[in-house]
Amino acid sequence: MSITSELRADGIRVVTMAHPPVNALPVQGWYDVAAALDEAAGDLDTKVVVLRAEGRGFNAGVDIKEMQHSTGFDALIGANKGCYAAFKAVYECAVPVIAAVNGFCVGGGVGLVGNADCVVASDDAYFGVPEVNQGALGAATHMARLVPQHMMRTLYFTARTIKATELVQFGSVLEVVPRDQLDDAALQVAAEIAAKDTRVIRAAKEALNGIDPIDVNKSYRFEQGFTFELNLAGVSDELRDAFAGTDKGKK
Repeated sequence: MSITSELRADGIRVVTMAHPPVNALPVQGWYDVAAALDEAAGDLDTKVVVLRAEGRGFNAGVDIKEMQHSTGFDALIGANKGCYAAFKAVYECAVPVIAAVNGFCVGGGVGLVGNADCVVASDDAYFGVPEVNQGALGAATHMARLVPQHMMRTLYFTARTIKATELVQFGSVLEVVPRDQLDDAALQVAAEIAAKDTRVIRAAKEALNGIDPIDVNKSYRFEQGFTFELNLAGVSDELRDAFAGTDKGKK
């Protein structure tokens, strides 16, 4: 697993997620993402962040196998707290965060992207919240920032995905480019922001968060409560076992 952070000479910090094969992050991975964004927020030389990923897709959510191969609820609690920390760090980062999305962006990936300030995607990118298939809830808060309310509910209940090209019409994705041009497209937007007075941009980020009609942190935490209920009822284990192809308690 690797979460790297590189500050370029122009003030653009590039945070990269790389956890083969599908960037389904284990508990520590979510905390590492949060730490990278918190570092960016506290570094006055950082003017803007580009959050990207290596590999087949941007992010496949939490590592379900880690959860199923552990006893008790430690992994579940860790994943919930880790995701909360990572999503919060993106939203509250003192500088704008540009998400450069390639391939699949599902579950926790939508949590990261939904809390970003700008989204650029490759032409093979798609988004979804398949939580209901695994007996969990969450990231509806963030999907609602990408699509209108009725579309969000339809995607949530059906676990369907939506292409990045379709999100352009809603204004939630700035542009869709060929995959080999994704990094350049994200860096171009980042360069426009980095060219501004960072004192003004940091004030603007705080101001925009302050007038946001939804408290994304509390909203997501509310969703997580239902995930705990489903786990205590045994529903989540049953569905995760079927998804992961494991027997309950298998190491």
